[in-house]
Amino acid sequence: FESERASERARKRERESAMFSIQHHSTTTTTIMRAAPFTVGSGAASNRRLSYLNTFSTNNNNYIKTRRNSRREREGRRRMMPISAKYKSDLQTLENCVDSGQFDRPMMEELFTIADEMAKVKPGSKDSLMLQGYLMSTLFYEASTRTRLSFESAMGRLGGGIVSTESAGEYSSAAKGETLEDTMRTVESYCDIVVLRHFQAGSAAKAAKVMRAPLINAGDGPGQHPTQALLDVYTIQKEIGRLDGFKIALVGDLANGRTVRSLAMALTKFNDVEFLFVAPEVVKMKDDIKHFLDERGVKWSESTDLIATAKKVDVMYQTRIQKERFGDRLDDYEKAKGKFIINQSVMDALPDTACVMHPLPRVDEIDPAVDGDKRSAYFRQAQNGLFVRMALLKVLLLK
Repeated sequence: FESERASERARKRERESAMFSIQHHSTTTTTIMRAAPFTVGSGAASNRRLSYLNTFSTNNNNYIKTRRNSRREREGRRRMMPISAKYKSDLQTLENCVDSGQFDRPMMEELFTIADEMAKVKPGSKDSLMLQGYLMSTLFYEASTRTRLSFESAMGRLGGGIVSTESAGEYSSAAKGETLEDTMRTVESYCDIVVLRHFQAGSAAKAAKVMRAPLINAGDGPGQHPTQALLDVYTIQKEIGRLDGFKIALVGDLANGRTVRSLAMALTKFNDVEFLFVAPEVVKMKDDIKHFLDERGVKWSESTDLIATAKKVDVMYQTRIQKERFGDRLDDYEKAKGKFIINQSVMDALPDTACVMHPLPRVDEIDPAVDGDKRSAYFRQAQNGLFVRMALLKVLLLK
């Protein structure tokens, strides 16, 4: 008798449990109930629970798959959405950024207008999501602080994602002997745009030839650094208020400095710009840039008197002596380093309306004591790089 009462209580608890499931999963449980009504027997409750769990699991998996498919469809639609970004200049057809010679005056002026807009982008705004769904890969074979971080910040500020490797020469498959071309073909399959810094001149152009995704040259050894040139021209415009009719002194390591080479090429697109080269004998400006200027009728001269030069110019562009470019020629490095330093004496000679620029990092070629001078523009210059690179990412990804 006691055994029958215990069985009855057990069956009652099972019925109550089933009713509770019906209330919380009405659609699924109702289907189960119609297919398998309650029966009395030792295995009935277990069978009902197993049937319910199987059906719920199937429905739940279908729901997850549906959500995944919907997300993929949304991402696909976002990539395929018509973009309203239309450009008046040849920015509309720009596919890569390999050297500064690609940009004519209208392209730079339009890019700078976009950079001004990028400076106003606020976190959480509509514009801060314009590159949502896009991925950028930064592949740096040489050390970098400003260039790499500004590119990654630029992508992040516009809602994009970043795939990055540090010290690519050491930690990528290049250490195993993989060619640059094979690396770039592989990396572009993971992202929408690649930013490359390499130690060999011409490496960016070589990489761009085998790629379908846009490539930005973030510096190729002693060759080119186009985005630095663009942000430098943008900074000159901001600091002295014009891009025509001014004099600029390029100081320091002019033989190995890719920044000064790129800047010299970019400034030939403007009118009445005159160059003054101030460099130690072992790192003087190379003949290819001098010939480039001559062919375009651009004035240039050389000097070893920094203070006399400072009195004449509107822009003083200082660079460090790059020890890493000398290799075993340490004697030449010792001859070059510390020869031309911007200190208070140079600042006293510089006109009040002029500015001092530097691509950074500096070592000892600018005295930190002059950092507070209103004409010292190098940290503003670094910030401008963020806005120019935001603009360039928008141009290359949104057509």
